[in-house]
Amino acid sequence: MNKRGVDAVASAAAPGRIGARAAVALGVLAGSQLLIVVDATIVNVALGPIRDGLGFTDAQLQWVITAYTLAFGGLLLVGGRVADRFGHRRMFLLGALAFGFASLAGGAAGDGLVLVGARAVQGAGAAMMAPAAMALVMDVFAPGRGRVLAFGIWAGVTAGGTALGSVLGGVVTEALSWRWVLWINVPIVAVVVTLGLLVLPRSSGARTSRIDVAGATMATAGLILLVYGLTSAADHGWATETLLVLFAAVLLLATFVILQATRRAPLVPASILRSRTVVVADCVGLILGVAIYALFFFVSLFLSTVQGRDPVYVGLAFVPMTVAIAVAARISGALADRVRPGHLSAAGAALVALGLLALVRIDPASSYATTLLPGLVVAGLGLGLTFVPLTTAAMSSAGPADSGIASALFNAAQQIGGALGLAVLTTISAAAATGPTSPESTTNGWGLALLVAAALTGVAAALAAVLIKPIAQPTDGQ
Repeated sequence: MNKRGVDAVASAAAPGRIGARAAVALGVLAGSQLLIVVDATIVNVALGPIRDGLGFTDAQLQWVITAYTLAFGGLLLVGGRVADRFGHRRMFLLGALAFGFASLAGGAAGDGLVLVGARAVQGAGAAMMAPAAMALVMDVFAPGRGRVLAFGIWAGVTAGGTALGSVLGGVVTEALSWRWVLWINVPIVAVVVTLGLLVLPRSSGARTSRIDVAGATMATAGLILLVYGLTSAADHGWATETLLVLFAAVLLLATFVILQATRRAPLVPASILRSRTVVVADCVGLILGVAIYALFFFVSLFLSTVQGRDPVYVGLAFVPMTVAIAVAARISGALADRVRPGHLSAAGAALVALGLLALVRIDPASSYATTLLPGLVVAGLGLGLTFVPLTTAAMSSAGPADSGIASALFNAAQQIGGALGLAVLTTISAAAATGPTSPESTTNGWGLALLVAAALTGVAAALAAVLIKPIAQPTDGQ
């Protein structure tokens, strides 16, 4: 690690506040996270115009979304380890450049194949950026209130991006064209890269560690097949082909686990996997991924298909939840020094479960103000309360040489949880929607799916309360 570069930024983060240089660094990193989160939703709104403009069939159109999801989810672990190996700043900037050039090419695409390829490259760039960005937060902010505040801001940006994607996608597509939902990334990437070169700390990477090629291959192939199988299950049900894909994914990932136990330089260090706190935090993150995806998916469907709301309205409906996350993340940061991370995470997860329970009673006549809004706000408060201590726990056993892979594991858990949750919960909702198809039967099915998500989140709260240990943190300045 280049100590002068790190100290120049980290020294700006005095106890309880973030200095000017560190604030710019955090803005760069949070901006990259905003890009990744927005891009996961902004294109959804433009799928109709994309289909008409490039001549996609409905079956082909899913690949505009799937190509990004597969590349991002499949390459996260490799992206995290490569960032540790070659330097967090270097791989962050390379990932951002790949993301930017792919956005430019995708927006200019004249046929579907070019667009799908560009979306895959975007996903690969995001898989390089995401773990490197969180590792850089760890590099810039020493343990203590500065880091807690940084993670709180990160939580607000992550939540805001999810809602912003839908709103921005609708506005941009209507005012300009579908191409601008991709081109809008280009100037943002230019700013991120330019400022990143100026303020992000340099690191040489762990040059002594080798990349576990066999493990990387098994992990990437297994995760790609797992995400693809779960996405297919959510879209088309549990067909034989889907089950075969999932079986192959499990086989590859099981082989990966065996390799990690026998390799001298594994992709995922044994010190991380031996930490009960880290493993439980990742498991809780996986379950929260189920809850978050279920909440956004079913509430969005309810507003758009049952109540006939436009995409901009749907996006704006989640804004109060975003504000609640930001407020609760700030409160969580203030409590971090006085409350055990397991207890804080458990309280937040319990609030998310309560928010989901409030949404279980939706029906076609449900009012946004009296039914949806309270559930969204309570769930948002829970997510904001949970994110900071859970992230701290997930990264607790990672030194500078392993923070990228620890971040990748945490990100991958949430991605897999979301994909798995949608696959299972959509099956449950479809099975529960008995009788003739109607808005009433459909919302009844969604209510049951949300009830299952609430129950799982309650389990996550119990796991966090019992199994996440207190984390010894040095004071600011140490």
